[in-house]
Amino acid sequence: MSCPICQKPATERYRPFCSRRCADVDLGRWLNGSYAVASDDPEDAEAAAEAIRQPPAKPH
Repeated sequence: MSCPICQKPATERYRPFCSRRCADVDLGRWLNGSYAVASDDPEDAEAAAEAIRQPPAKPH
C-alpha cells in the first residue's frame, strides 16, 4: 500500500501513511475543509429540523 499523500510505501506505525508528517498533512486537509463528505442535508439548521419532522415519502 502506498501513502495517499506522497505515494511512498506505507509504514505499519502510520498506516495508511508513510510518516507522521503525511498523517498530519491529511489531518490538516480535513480540518481546513479541503476534504468534504457530500450530503443532501439542508445547510440551514431550521430547514434540517423541519426535514426530520416530515413523514417519510411513500415509495412509488
